[in-house]
Amino acid sequence: MPGFPRDHPLRRALTEELHARPFARLAAPRRATHLAMVSGEEAAGADRAHVSRLCAHFGAPPPAAGATHLMAELGPFLLKWERHTEFSSYTFFQDPGGDDPRSAAAPFEVPALAAVPRDWLEEIPGELLVGVHLELEPRQVPRRDFEAVVRLFGTDNLAGSHASGGAAAVYMDFMDFRLHDDGFGRVLVHDRHMRPDQAGRLVQRLLEIETYGMMALLALPLARRHGGALTRAGAHLSDITGRTSEISGLADERRLLAELTDLSAEIESLAAGASYRFGAARAYYALVQRRVEELREERIEGVQTVGAFLDRRLAPAMRTCQAVEGRLERLSRSVSRASALLRTRVDIQLEAQNSALLRSMNRRARLQLRLQQTVEGLSVAAISYYLVGLIAYAAKAGKSVGLPLDSDLVAGASIPVVVAALTFGVWRLRRALHGNADSAGI
Repeated sequence: MPGFPRDHPLRRALTEELHARPFARLAAPRRATHLAMVSGEEAAGADRAHVSRLCAHFGAPPPAAGATHLMAELGPFLLKWERHTEFSSYTFFQDPGGDDPRSAAAPFEVPALAAVPRDWLEEIPGELLVGVHLELEPRQVPRRDFEAVVRLFGTDNLAGSHASGGAAAVYMDFMDFRLHDDGFGRVLVHDRHMRPDQAGRLVQRLLEIETYGMMALLALPLARRHGGALTRAGAHLSDITGRTSEISGLADERRLLAELTDLSAEIESLAAGASYRFGAARAYYALVQRRVEELREERIEGVQTVGAFLDRRLAPAMRTCQAVEGRLERLSRSVSRASALLRTRVDIQLEAQNSALLRSMNRRARLQLRLQQTVEGLSVAAISYYLVGLIAYAAKAGKSVGLPLDSDLVAGASIPVVVAALTFGVWRLRRALHGNADSAGI
């Protein structure tokens, strides 16, 4: 608008991101199926295209280019799709039909997933990590006691609580595949006095607890595998450091340094493969803890709360991952320190060898200088001999043409002059060479 400041180029995109993942407004009775498909960080386009095909099947608008979220009414169900860093979540909401309380009397018998086209489900990108059926019962349905809930879930290994300040009762079995033939976990929410937006937030938090908890647990197998490798690497490092005090020469030091370099490369390879997974686990676990806090749980007598269940099951796994990550960092630092110490020893040995080599070179240089001075003296004598001889021949030639010259006298008199001139010339030449070497920094 004229007269207004210019928008930041990212203002609209960031504003849309803040409002990109709204909660669904849910009124009981409602059933849902939630899928979390791990498809990798590069599969956002494929996931979006697959959602677009489902929208086209029901004649609904597809997600916009680059979108990471979609909520759309698709015929018999409401789809809520969210694209995350390395996975996509698909939640299908369905109204079981009618206001008759008996419509919710048999939860989990016909899940919302049954309304989704089978061929579309078979081609969904990625691998299924989380599958949950959820039932949101209306307040008209009589409250179940714990024995009735156990019969419904088929196990007493449940977590449950009064959530949202007592506005709902929640029961979960946390993805125990041994309990249900379809391989899906189950969540039962009994609405007491929730608003539609409140019910939507509660359902979203419960599903996110399931999803983020499983995503966090992806780091546990990696931690267990790396635990053995780190134990072996630690033992190897102890062996190397123990042999450091026994080495007797530069060859031994270099051999140990090569072993340390190989060990460091092995540890860095482990760290490169694990750092992302461990970092993601910390982030997912923090989200789980946050979602549990947002449940505002109140204990149901005789039933462990969702927070207590996660503290007993998920927290030890996360502590294991944190311990392995800490061991990896400490071992990496220990190898770096050991390598630095051994390199220092090698450098000291090399400096001692270089010092001895320099002393030897200095001795040879002094000997060469003395030899050079001797050669210079001999060269002056030899050149003087030839020059004096030439002068004598010149005097004889002058005498032959009638000049009053005594060739022997001329030759004898020229000796001091020739020797002095040659000595001075050699001195000037040496001084000039030394001056050029000093100016060149040699």
